[in-house]
Amino acid sequence: MATVIFYEKPGCINNTRQKKLLQAAGHQVDERNLLTHPWDVVSLTRFLSPESRDSWLNRTHPGLKSGDLELDLSQPDSVVAAMCRDPLLIRRPLMEIDGHCLQGFDAELLDQLIGLSVMPDGDIETCPRSQHASPCK
Repeated sequence: MATVIFYEKPGCINNTRQKKLLQAAGHQVDERNLLTHPWDVVSLTRFLSPESRDSWLNRTHPGLKSGDLELDLSQPDSVVAAMCRDPLLIRRPLMEIDGHCLQGFDAELLDQLIGLSVMPDGDIETCPRSQHASPCK
């Protein structure tokens, strides 16, 4: 059994489903509010894979979806700074497990790392509300 520090957007449907999968496997979930956590470049960068910058962002962020906000992933320092200022830009969840920092819910990786008793059916990362007129923010 592992303790998972789970940075979430409270009320997010997928984050709720993800936590239930972790708890069903016997893991302790320590919930943290991703939106109110005092992120800085150093603390946030621990969760971000430099090889996959395109996966850092919450693509359902209203500014990104509308095109009003553009971030240049070839400038990672400015992207991370923007994410610290507006944590809604951060793709969730962020998890810390025994010193391992992860972004997103990769069920196969989590199963290898700590074990899941049930694998999710279908996509557990894309917000089901993202196709509606008023998605989660």
